[in-house]
Order: sequence, then C-alpha cells, then structure tokens
Amino acid sequence: MSPEEYGAGARLFHKIALSGRATPELFFDIEKAMHGGDCPDATTGAHVFVSGLARSGTTLLMRMLHDTNAFGSLTYRDMPLVMAPNLWRGIAGNFQKSMTRTERAHGDGLEVDYDSPEALEEVFWRTFCGPDYIGADKLQLMTADHEVIADFRRYVGLILKRCARARYLSKNNNSILRLPSIVTAFSNATILIPFRDPVAQANSLLRQHEHFMKIHAEDAFSRQYMGWLAHHEFGGDQRRFVFGDSAQAEYGDPGQLSYWLALWIDAYAYLVQQADVLGEQMMFFSYEHLTDAPEDIRAKLFSRLGLEASAALEVRERREDHREMPSLARLTEAQALYQDMTARAQKALS
Repeated sequence: MSPEEYGAGARLFHKIALSGRATPELFFDIEKAMHGGDCPDATTGAHVFVSGLARSGTTLLMRMLHDTNAFGSLTYRDMPLVMAPNLWRGIAGNFQKSMTRTERAHGDGLEVDYDSPEALEEVFWRTFCGPDYIGADKLQLMTADHEVIADFRRYVGLILKRCARARYLSKNNNSILRLPSIVTAFSNATILIPFRDPVAQANSLLRQHEHFMKIHAEDAFSRQYMGWLAHHEFGGDQRRFVFGDSAQAEYGDPGQLSYWLALWIDAYAYLVQQADVLGEQMMFFSYEHLTDAPEDIRAKLFSRLGLEASAALEVRERREDHREMPSLARLTEAQALYQDMTARAQKALS
C-alpha cells in the first residue's frame, strides 16, 4: 500500500492508531486482555526472520516463504491496529474490502494488496524500545529486557492466533539491530540474511533514497507514515544504521553512492560477526544464487526450513543502471566481504 493513496479519514485514523507510543501500547494491552487467554505459545516455534539491508531481495524471499501457507504474518489488512490483530480483524472484517494489486510506493514493479505480508511488527519495537535504538539521526543496536521479550512472544502468538498458523514469518530490516534478542525469544527460529552484489545493492539503495526524497517533499503524511513504522531507510527522514564502532564513522552525503557502499560494508561486516556467534540459527542467502537457479535454490532452502514448494517460482532479475563507484579501496573491501558471504550462503544450502 502506498500512503499517498489514503484519504483524509484514513490518514487521521492512522495517526491516532500509530503515532506516539501510548496508544499502540494501549491497544496491545486490550488485545492481550481480550485474546491472550487462548493464545498459542509461540516460544518454541520454527519461525523465520528475514532481515538485512533493503534492496537485497527481502520482499521476494518473504513472499516466496509466505506463499507456502505454512506461516502466519502481519499484512496490510492489519493496518493500522497492528498491535491488536485479532481485535482489529473482528472490527474490520465486516467492512474491509478486497483491492486490486497495485505497485507499492517503492516504484520497483512489486505489487501489493491488503493480504500482502509486510514489515509491520516494527511498531511493537518502536512502542516498547524506541528510545533505546531510535536516535535523531541514526538507528543503533539494542538489547531487549526480559519483559519486552516475553511481550514479543505474546505478540507473535497473537498474530499466529489471528492467522491460525503455528509458524511466524517476519520481514523486517530493523531486526538486524536486535538479533541476540530475537534468538533469546525464539531459540528454534531461523534468521535469513539476504544480500546482493555490493555495487548493485548500493546503486539500488541510492535510487530508492532519491525516489523517497521526492515523495516526502510532496507529501508530509508519507514521511510521517514511515516514521510511525520506524522505517528510516530512505527519504526525508533517513537515519542510518550504526553498529558499534561504525557509530563514529563519517559516511558523508546520502545523496552519494559512497554513503551507501559504506553502509553496506558496515552492516554486512557486523552480520558476519553475528553469524559466527549465532551459528546455524543464522544463514546468509544470495540474491544472485536465486536469480541464477531459482527452482534449485528454493528447493534447497525449503528443505532446510522443512517446507514444501507449491506453485512454480518466477524471479525477475533486476536490471538497473549503475553509477560509477567512487572509491576503489572501499569497493575492494566490499567485494571481499561479498565473496565471504557468498561462500557461507552456498555452504548453508549444500
């Protein structure tokens, strides 16, 4: 869904339901009181968390998994009361309509409708942990306390109740900021980290930033909407991820390709370190491997996750113009990291 498509009434409802922290927390408390009694225990589920930098194939990977019907997940139909999925479904079920698939706000050819899964769980983390990781100009690493982890388990259980499924599927790029907490919450979960050739991904990140800069300049609600979801990857309210020592790094101008290459290096270098700590619970997934041999890679991934393939898989390779990379030294560093992750991804599916 594109926030530009919302009418005045819908925009006001979204602002009331999503802005701030008190209202989402109130709806979560009501949800727990009304639907928590027979909520399934999600603690030991074989859930899947897809996370990484944007423009790496995260949406494609999530849809491929979601289409198996083995997972429950939040969808656009859960907006704007994403903190109370069962309550909202009971209220909205009588008047929510179907919609024709339309291109999402990214302008990248991917189409969505009300039942498309999306990264909406971040409202939970912003509500309960926002000051811990959301800064004025950055998003930083965070660790959830025991109470928040317990509530996150309940939240996932409530989503699974609404979906009548036993496994949860998440696609949320901000999850890379809290991977140890996710593993603590769900010890049987798999964390999938898609990645892409650094030159291609950096170019795509820059293009999306420019695209959303234009959107946000023309529509203030669109910028607010992304802020309520804590999606600060692109546009007028862009805030970069920082990982330990990278918080001190100078990235320069996000309007330059060098900025996005530096972010790519810092993010995936950190994720390689996390993979060494988390072991087999975390695996890298190569976008290029998927586009080169989609059926073979899907079969191997599904076998790893205990899934059965359904319909034939169609993967559209992204054909995007590239701008020249300004720093050969940084490119060499990025390519070395890319080769390391490629080898890990191949080993994980062997």
